[in-house]
Amino acid sequence: MINWTEIETAEPTPELLAAVSGALRSPDPQTRDSLAYEQLCRWIPRLAPPELYALGDEMAERLADPEIQARTFAPLILADLVDAGAYRPAWLDAFARWYPAETDLRGWDQELGWLHAVAHGADLLAALGRSPLVTDPEPLLELAAARLLAPTDHVWDAMEDDRLGRAVALVLTRPGLTERQALAWLDPIAAQPPRRPTASAPGVAATLSNTLRTLRVVYVLADRGVRPARGAEPLTVQHCAALRARIAALLVVNSPFTG
Repeated sequence: MINWTEIETAEPTPELLAAVSGALRSPDPQTRDSLAYEQLCRWIPRLAPPELYALGDEMAERLADPEIQARTFAPLILADLVDAGAYRPAWLDAFARWYPAETDLRGWDQELGWLHAVAHGADLLAALGRSPLVTDPEPLLELAAARLLAPTDHVWDAMEDDRLGRAVALVLTRPGLTERQALAWLDPIAAQPPRRPTASAPGVAATLSNTLRTLRVVYVLADRGVRPARGAEPLTVQHCAALRARIAALLVVNSPFTG
C-alpha cells in the first residue's frame, strides 16, 4: 500500500518507482492522475539514466496494455522522459503502432476520469518533434495524419483537436525542415474525396469533423506562431505561407461555407 503523503518527498528507490509506476495503471482517476502521474513527473528530473530508460521501456510496453487508462497515460510519461533527454527509437515504434490504431477516443469517462488518448498522444508527438534526439521529423507528421484519418464514429469533444494541432505545429517549427516535408503529410488528407454534407447525408462524419478542426488549429498557429510552453515566446512554423495555402485549399474543398 502506497503512503502518498510520505512518498511525495521520498527518494525514488527502485521499489517505490515500481509501485508508483504500477499505480499509473489504476482505474481510479485520483490514484492514477492526481497521485501517480504527478509523482512520476516530480521524480523524472531526479532519475539516473538507467532508471529513465527502464521507465521508458515500461511505458512503451504499456501502450499495448489491455486497459485503456493504462495505455493513455503511458505517452504522458514518455513525453516527460523525452523532454528530460531520454529517448529510444523503440519508444517511437511502439507509439506509432498504438496512436493511429487506438479506437477508444473518449476524452472523459464518468468512472475512469480523463482518458484522452488523442490529446495525450499529441503531447508525446510534440515532445518527439522538438527533441534533437529524433533526427527525422517527417514520420511524426505522417503519424499525425494517420491519426486524423483513422476511422472513428467519435467526434472529439475535449479539445483534442487543439492539442493535436499544436503538436503538429511544434513539429513544423523544426529547423531544416524542407517545404516538401512541411506539406507532404497533407497529401493523404487531400487524397480523400470531398465530403460536404448533402440532403441525403446531412451529417458531418466524425473523422472529417476531427480533421477539419485540427487543420484550422494548425492554420492559426502557422499564422501566429506556436508557444512551446506557457509564457514562452512563439516559435515560427517553417514554410508557413505555403502551409497556410495548402490547408486553406483543403478546408475550402470540404466546407460548404468557405467555397
